[in-house]
Amino acid sequence: MKAILFTTTLFLLLRSMVVLADVTSVEATIDKNPVMLDEAIRLTVVANGGADRESFDSSILLKDFVVGRTSVSSQTSIVNFDTKKTTTWTTTLFPRKEGTFTIPAINIEGKQSAPMSVSVIPVQQSDNVARDYFVTTDIDLKEAYLNQQLFYTIKLHLATNIERGSLQSPTMQNAEIKQLGDDKQYTDIVNGRRYQIIERQFAIVPQASGEFTIRGPVFTAEVAAANTNQRFGLFNRTQQVNRVGPDITVNIKPIPAGIDYPWLPSEMARVDEEWPQGDAFVVGEPITRVVTLTALGVVEEQLPEIPEFYPPHFKLYPDQSSTTTVEKDSTLIAQRKSSLAVIPTQAGSFVLPEVTIPWFNTLTEQTEYATIPARTVTVQPANVQPDAGATSPSMPTQSGFDNQSASNASSIPANQASQTESDSGLNSESQNSVANNGEAQTPHYLTWLFAALWVITAIAWIATYLMQRKQKPDYTATSANTFSAANSGDEAAAFKSLMASVKASNTLAIAPALQTWLKCLYPNQRGFINPSDHGATSEIQPHLNALQQTRFSQSKSDWKPESMQSAIKNARDTWLKNKKSGKNTLTNLYPST
Repeated sequence: MKAILFTTTLFLLLRSMVVLADVTSVEATIDKNPVMLDEAIRLTVVANGGADRESFDSSILLKDFVVGRTSVSSQTSIVNFDTKKTTTWTTTLFPRKEGTFTIPAINIEGKQSAPMSVSVIPVQQSDNVARDYFVTTDIDLKEAYLNQQLFYTIKLHLATNIERGSLQSPTMQNAEIKQLGDDKQYTDIVNGRRYQIIERQFAIVPQASGEFTIRGPVFTAEVAAANTNQRFGLFNRTQQVNRVGPDITVNIKPIPAGIDYPWLPSEMARVDEEWPQGDAFVVGEPITRVVTLTALGVVEEQLPEIPEFYPPHFKLYPDQSSTTTVEKDSTLIAQRKSSLAVIPTQAGSFVLPEVTIPWFNTLTEQTEYATIPARTVTVQPANVQPDAGATSPSMPTQSGFDNQSASNASSIPANQASQTESDSGLNSESQNSVANNGEAQTPHYLTWLFAALWVITAIAWIATYLMQRKQKPDYTATSANTFSAANSGDEAAAFKSLMASVKASNTLAIAPALQTWLKCLYPNQRGFINPSDHGATSEIQPHLNALQQTRFSQSKSDWKPESMQSAIKNARDTWLKNKKSGKNTLTNLYPST
């Protein structure tokens, strides 16, 4: 029992002695001197006595060196009741430039180490033996404009195998750095020695003007120690190798004076459009236009917005622009794609102005323009087919037929009607003569072939019609009601058909049904009718706009069928009241678009 008590007391006494021990001395050493510019110095600081592990401050070394990772360890030994404790800090220093530098005194809890002088020599002043490991850096431009892409290349040279290793990325203040592609590996002979080379490429986009230094990447690896006797042991000794790539200083010029447009420096920029519908359109039918801006050597955040200018007789429903940045052939390629649904509201011929985006050519150092030329489009009325001349006179149209077209047909002059009849007779005679000649000249197998193709086409058309009728019975009924109301001019029937379409949320049928009802209210107005053209129906216009946005735009709208029903009913009550009182209202001088 006495032995246990004695041992415990002794242990507590020794522990208190260790805890209360002060730092008695501080020593600092380096592993090499002189050191080449791309090599690392291992600095070891040893504090004798009880020292706090956080008492080492490496900030005093940042003036002349890049400080790497610091490790710390503590050791306590007791010999003949003599306790000795040491704390050791090990850190890696990378010289910033050539010359002679001083590692200042390291202060650990009031005790200081002696300062040391270090000579940093160029890489080419090493001995004639080729080096086993080194890193080179290169850049395509040392002077560039703000936001202009710099092409930066790292090459890691390995003469022998390594156990493990890591290669950091370069660093630069006020710059966006992005790796281009994957690493390339190949072999090459440098100074008469074969190396395995790992090549890594980066795009550096400076975000501020001035003179900046691109800090070279740091390579750290574990390699087999030289002259080791453990050739056949389970654990071979390794040593750490540190290399740093040379720094590169670049001058970034500001935006030139006189630039009054969004700054876009590039070697090439262009703007394209997708316009698949052609140049002939119909009032009320949407047109989708996609405009794409492409630029080299920039990131997507630098691309400006694409300007959109259209005549007043077009409603615009833009989608959210999409941007992307890809890498191809060691170059960044940025794109902005803008999609827009355009709905013409008035018939006629219109000129869409050109789309022009200015950009700065970094090769010629001049302002250039990416342009889509102006385009002339023809908008036809909603009740006229685009290819009316190609339609047979005996084929009735199923949509767009209204009182206006009937009145137009009845107002054809008599001389034109007789001329048309005579032309029809001439055409019939010529067709009969051609048919008779065709019977004598056309081979019989072609006749049967055409007949078979005609039968197949007819069967396919009938099958398609029956399938669509089976899938959309409500749409067919609504179209029939609209067609009937348009032919009869019955306002009540048109109103009933419109309200049924809105109640069923049939967004495809609401706009045609609304046009039919408006034509019944205002039979003297030609062409497409906007509800805002008349005071009685102007309340409907916001609901129609919300409906169009729901159909043709990806953004959300506040269209509600119940609210639109109420607005239509209020408009009809107002119209009936004006009609009963004999009050005449004129169309707005400038109809809304």
